[in-house]
Amino acid sequence: MSTKIKKSTGEKVFTVFNYIFMSVLIFVTVYPIWYVLVASFSDSNALTGNMSLLFVPIDFTLDAYKMMLKNPMILIGYRNTLLVLVIGVTLNMFLTALGAYFMSRKRVLFKRPITLLIIFTMYFSGGLIPIYLNVRSLGLLDTYAALILPVAINTFNLIIMRTSFTSIPDSLEESAILDGAGHLTLLFRIILPLAKATVAVILLYYAVEHWNSWFNAMIFLNDRDKFPLQLVLQEILIQNDTSSMTQMVSIGDSSSVGETVKYAVIIVSSVPIFCVYPFIQRYFEKGVMIGAVKE
Repeated sequence: MSTKIKKSTGEKVFTVFNYIFMSVLIFVTVYPIWYVLVASFSDSNALTGNMSLLFVPIDFTLDAYKMMLKNPMILIGYRNTLLVLVIGVTLNMFLTALGAYFMSRKRVLFKRPITLLIIFTMYFSGGLIPIYLNVRSLGLLDTYAALILPVAINTFNLIIMRTSFTSIPDSLEESAILDGAGHLTLLFRIILPLAKATVAVILLYYAVEHWNSWFNAMIFLNDRDKFPLQLVLQEILIQNDTSSMTQMVSIGDSSSVGETVKYAVIIVSSVPIFCVYPFIQRYFEKGVMIGAVKE
């Protein structure tokens, strides 16, 4: 027969405070996203005159999304971002796995100094000008490769994956070697499947990094047909460039329409990450803890 443990007054007060604090934290985190969502479905003129908290759309309309789709750069940006995302993440995972495998081996010549040099790059870099000069000297300016190769390996992700590989029992690797497995077979058929939680987390890190990246594109690209989605979004939000989407609107209403279009663009650019994240969330905590704590 189970007996309930009676909580002290201090524990009850802490529980109540904890619930209140977490509720406020959830509201502060979720409400800005919800506001952008409902504002994107609101009438532009009604939204402009409403300065209060917004929980439901005002005069529901899809005009902002219709006008957003009139801008050809949105679809072009989506295409370019997906292209860089697929190629970039594939290269990221392949090179990071190879580097982590090398750093996790116990009998490797000069492993420690090489590891220290790799870690050094996480704290010190040459800066923007040397990176630009390096990209230019390699002939990568105004190419998709300029968005992929300079960020091919993230040192932090490499260290997490290396630590995860180190935690795998040596007996499994020795058994595979006795069966004739080479290094690539050992990596892709033994180690990676056993470290799938960490691999999923690193995959998410790289995907979000590529999806949100706009600065490198602004520095290295001149051809607008190669602009990723986030650079297009940056133009719309920061430079207030909504002219291509508000040409059919009267002059008096163009500014207010531009505001709702901005909300619509934010939602459209965020939906893919929102859709992917729940499927990787179950690996997130386990993968980070394994990669960051075990040694």
